Amino acid sequence: MNRRLRTALAVTAVIGSGLLMTACGGGDESSASDSPAASSSQASPTAADGGEGGSGSGTSKSSGGGAAGSGSSDKSGTGGGDASGSDASGDKKGYGQSCGTNDISWSVSSEDQAGGYFLIKATAKSGITCVLPAELPVVAFGSDGTEAGPAEQSAGQSITLRAGVTAYAGVNPKTTKEDGGKELDSLIVSVSNDDPNPESLKVDSYIVDKPVVTSWHTSATDAVPFSG
Repeated sequence: MNRRLRTALAVTAVIGSGLLMTACGGGDESSASDSPAASSSQASPTAADGGEGGSGSGTSKSSGGGAAGSGSSDKSGTGGGDASGSDASGDKKGYGQSCGTNDISWSVSSEDQAGGYFLIKATAKSGITCVLPAELPVVAFGSDGTEAGPAEQSAGQSITLRAGVTAYAGVNPKTTKEDGGKELDSLIVSVSNDDPNPESLKVDSYIVDKPVVTSWHTSATDAVPFSG
C-alpha cells in the first residue's frame, strides 16, 4: 500500500507539475498580451499614424521636388534674363528696321554753293543699323511748320545706315528772287511726317521763302539743292 500510495503521489505530482507549467504558460501568454510589446503591437494605428507621418515626410520631399521645380522656373527666369540681355546688345538690335529720327545722329553745315544752302548729315547711332526710306526727308521751318518741297523731280533710293555710312540732304531755304520771307535760326528735321521725335538743328539766321530739300544721298556732292 505504501508503494502504491507513493506511486500515486508521484504521478499526481507529475501531473500537477504539468498542469502548473501549463497554467504558467497560459499566464505568460496573458501577461504577454499585457506586455509593452503587445501594447506596441496593439498600437499599430499609431504606427500607421507614424506611417502617415512618413507619408507626410514624403509630402515634404514632394514639396522639395516642388522647390526643385521652382528652381527650374528660376532657370527659366535666368534664360529670360539672358534673352533680354541679348535684345539689349547694341550690335544685334535694329537690323533691317526703318530708321527713326532718334536712331540717327544729326548735324548740319552751311554751304556756299548754289547761292547758299544747308547740308544735313545723318549717321546711325552707335550699334544701330537701319534703313532710310526712299522718301523725301521732312524739313520744317518756324512755329508755323512750313515744310520744304522737293528739290528733285524723282525720289532717291533707300539707304542703309550703319557704321561708316553717312546720308546727305541739301536744303535751300529761299528759292525766290524777290525780297521777303521770314527770318529763322533753326531747322526741324525728321525721317517721316508721323515720326514722334523730330530733331531741331541750330543754324545761323536765314530767310525762308518757298524752301526745297533734296532726297537722301550717300555723296554730299549729289545733295546740292539746285533750283530752277
